Amino acid sequence: MAPPFRAEQIGSLMRPAELLAARAAAGVNNSYSQLTADTQEATEHAIAGAVAKQLELGIRPITSGEYGRDKFYSGFFERLAGMQVIKDIPVADGYRTGFPTAKTLQKLGIQTRDSVAAVDRIRHVESTYMSEWKALRSLLPREKWHECKLTMPPITHLHMQMAVGTAYHREAYLSDEDYFQDLAAAYAAEWRLLYDEGLRSIQIDDPCFLFFVSDEFRAGCVADGVDPDAMLEQYIWAHNLCIAQKPKDLHVGIHLCRGNMAGSTHIISGSYERIAKSMFAELNYDTYYLEYDTERAGDFEPLRHLPIGKNVVLGVVSTKLANLEDLDELVSRVYAATEVIARGQGRTVAEVLDSSLGVSPQCGFASMSLGGGKGMTMERMWEKLVLVKDLAARIWGKNQIE
Repeated sequence: MAPPFRAEQIGSLMRPAELLAARAAAGVNNSYSQLTADTQEATEHAIAGAVAKQLELGIRPITSGEYGRDKFYSGFFERLAGMQVIKDIPVADGYRTGFPTAKTLQKLGIQTRDSVAAVDRIRHVESTYMSEWKALRSLLPREKWHECKLTMPPITHLHMQMAVGTAYHREAYLSDEDYFQDLAAAYAAEWRLLYDEGLRSIQIDDPCFLFFVSDEFRAGCVADGVDPDAMLEQYIWAHNLCIAQKPKDLHVGIHLCRGNMAGSTHIISGSYERIAKSMFAELNYDTYYLEYDTERAGDFEPLRHLPIGKNVVLGVVSTKLANLEDLDELVSRVYAATEVIARGQGRTVAEVLDSSLGVSPQCGFASMSLGGGKGMTMERMWEKLVLVKDLAARIWGKNQIE
């Protein structure tokens, strides 16, 4: 089964100046801030403008640009019963040893960051993203709801970054397994509610999963008394707990990149090779959205492990660099990747192209409100998304992307 869209976008869009100004005036600039009435009108106006632009340009899937959030992970964990926002966690010792994001934050002069911990048993009491979904779908006729996508953070997001033993209180959980079981149940409940209201595509954004290819992170795990390979297997198990409970025709994909902080800052470099076999064989997502815009992602050889029946969306257009890529070069790169997959699967290039591939930017354009690649403008952002559409049209034909 081919991915739902041949030409994809990863979900977040650069925020218009008017929205940023309204948020700044209202003091809404924290990852876990709740939107206030002072900013609601500006948010709704910005989303309406983004949706109109996507429809005008034929950009799919249609998203809200994550305009209702400060950062890509905002809005889910902190709204679950049993979860509590922990303020001003010291970056130096509040994160796992060797956690690459902590090192980058320190370089940027950021000394503390907020997070969320389980202080009681986690319970899903009401939908956390329903208002976001209803705001998006209200701008579209019902027959276009299936052309939309909503993004969510991964089940492992908090556990992976926080210092060992601090993602939950011992009064709440005695083991990681119990913590992930309850959190997976919360994901399943959220997905069911959104599905029942017409959503058919969800993307899990996990920029930290690829830290398992980093020697720095793996050495930090060992220093903390954690086996990084066992941790990888545990995280695959946790992801799969969520997926096992999803509605059959709800498409859920996972986006894996190497960081997307403001000013084109990426967190790590390194090939997928170290984890590709277990990632493709054991993670039960429908689609993998992969970063492949620059050499920091390595070559296409890890794609030989992609099994028949799963999809890859190749992120070959950069959101971090403002220059517009050459269409012919992009076509060549997609075919090079396809040849690797075909060789690994024992199929023809034509069969792989028909059943298993799409194209996209390598990441969102603004995973945080003040994000954006160096030199990136709103105009260039839309040009890049049109380029992705043109790339897909060149490979699969216009009738396959409209």
